[in-house]
Amino acid sequence: MSSTYGKLFKIATFGESHGAAIGVVVEGCPAGVPFDLAFIQQELDRRKPGQSRITTQRREADTVQVLSGVFEDKTTGTPIAMMIWNEDQRSKDYSHISQQFRPSHADFTYQTKYGVRDYRGGGRSSARETAARVAAGALAKLVLKDLGVDVQAYVSQVGKLKLDKEYHELDLSLTDTNAVRCPDPEMAQTMFDYIDDIRKQGDSIGGVVSCVVAGAPVGWGEPVFDKLHAELGKAMLSINAVKGFEYGSGFAGVELQGSAHNDAFYTDETGRVRTRTNHSGGIQGGISNGEDIFFRVAFKPVATIMQDQESVDQNGESITVQGKGRHDPCVLPRAVPIVEAMAALVLVDFYLRDKSVRHNF
Repeated sequence: MSSTYGKLFKIATFGESHGAAIGVVVEGCPAGVPFDLAFIQQELDRRKPGQSRITTQRREADTVQVLSGVFEDKTTGTPIAMMIWNEDQRSKDYSHISQQFRPSHADFTYQTKYGVRDYRGGGRSSARETAARVAAGALAKLVLKDLGVDVQAYVSQVGKLKLDKEYHELDLSLTDTNAVRCPDPEMAQTMFDYIDDIRKQGDSIGGVVSCVVAGAPVGWGEPVFDKLHAELGKAMLSINAVKGFEYGSGFAGVELQGSAHNDAFYTDETGRVRTRTNHSGGIQGGISNGEDIFFRVAFKPVATIMQDQESVDQNGESITVQGKGRHDPCVLPRAVPIVEAMAALVLVDFYLRDKSVRHNF
């Protein structure tokens, strides 16, 4: 099983949804980075369950403990271990599916591949694992902050409800002012009411998280196989419930002719080479070009719903799976900090790799 990510800035996560704890070991973080524990906890608080009635009602404080790699509020260059204790497991909620395969879950594939599975909340396949990523991603954000790079994600679509504004037309500082994490207050309320109605039906809904990276310099990305957009895509598609990734003009770009899609270069008043449009999404040839990096991540409706569903058990017999437990009717609000975390991990890794590319005589 693969539980590690990164080439130079590397993370290894551990733990299960209903185990004693979850956590992460970060290796390759440069020494001397100011370690802001309050900021890391703040990021975890954005992801933790129980934030509103449109998220799972599992109650976890998600308080992070730092076990190593930090001294006098600075990183030491040694592995940084962070752990979060699980406090509100209700494993009995899952006893009825110990021999059953839930539709669109990892139950069947895990059982078939490994011959054993932890059915309690999905075990290792649970989105609970992403809390460890958020802790590591918060550390990566601290590294990026020193470089003047900012990562900001937001909910741009829930079901068929879509924002009709581009990111540069939005006040992204409003993202965390509402439970949906949509920077448009009016649309946020509409989305909230819609998700709440879906919850009352015992159903779920998906949508899109958009993300913009401002301040990334020219040069991050390692063609040909480790192109920046390829690694961002891999990172995003590793998140639970993600079904799609696109950057820049994405799939809509196929409707444009090359003359309209090309990003014309010019030199601004500071002498910096810029592009007049950004259909490239800040990435050309797999390398950041200095413009805003923009991408979108599609999340499916949560697989666990509070309705009876047709399935089979481990013997292949037809059964009816009953929806039980505490689950998100829509994963998007809690997915925003996860998207930011994975993007930050990718960017810091490429920052470190870029420092080894050229030798200046």
